[in-house]
Amino acid sequence: MRVLLPSGGETQPFPWREAMAIGFGVLKLSSREFWALTPRELAAAIEGLTGRTPAPMNRATFEDLSRRYPDQAQTER
Repeated sequence: MRVLLPSGGETQPFPWREAMAIGFGVLKLSSREFWALTPRELAAAIEGLTGRTPAPMNRATFEDLSRRYPDQAQTER
């Protein structure tokens, strides 16, 4: 199984080791319960523990922040 990155980049292998560590170690799932979950169900359970990840900043917000807080002070020529 591979995971498509949200940025549209290359796919990555599904992080089974991390998923099992959370499923067995944190959520205390049995093997039967863990392997019966879909990846979306596991993600929802993890989200319940960690909270929802906010959406990435959109272009308009980024450009607004860039104008208000430039990397360098603007100088006149």
